[in-house]
Amino acid sequence: MDELEAIRKKKMEQIIRKKELESYPDKPITVADADFNQFISKYPLVVVDCWAEWCAPCRMLAPAIDELAAEYRGKIVFGKLNTDNNRVTAMQYRISSIPAMLVFKNGNFAGQIIGAVPKEQIVQQLQPLM
Repeated sequence: MDELEAIRKKKMEQIIRKKELESYPDKPITVADADFNQFISKYPLVVVDCWAEWCAPCRMLAPAIDELAAEYRGKIVFGKLNTDNNRVTAMQYRISSIPAMLVFKNGNFAGQIIGAVPKEQIVQQLQPLM
C-alpha cells in the first residue's frame, strides 16, 4: 500500500501543479492604479512594464515582454501599466523614464529594470528571483 500511496501522492501533486500553471496568464495583464496592489500580491513573482503609447522604446520592448510572459508562464507574471493613465502608481514608484519594469517578489518591491533592454538581460536580472 505504501507504494500505491506514493504514486497517488505524486500524481495529485502533478495535477495540482498543472492547475496552478493554467491559472497563470501567458500574456501581460493590463493593470491600473485601482488594482495595482492586488495584482502584485496575487503572484509570487511579478514584473510590471511601465509604458506609454507615445514611447517608441516601449513599443520596441513590447514583443519581448509578450514572449517572456509565454515562456515563463507559471514562474513570472507580467503586467502592463500605462503611466499616462495611471500617474498615482507611476509617482509612487518614481517612474521618471520609460520603459521601466518594476519587479515584485511576494508583493514586495524587489527592483527595477530601466530602458529597452534585450530580452536576455531581463531574464538575467530576474533569474536570481525565480
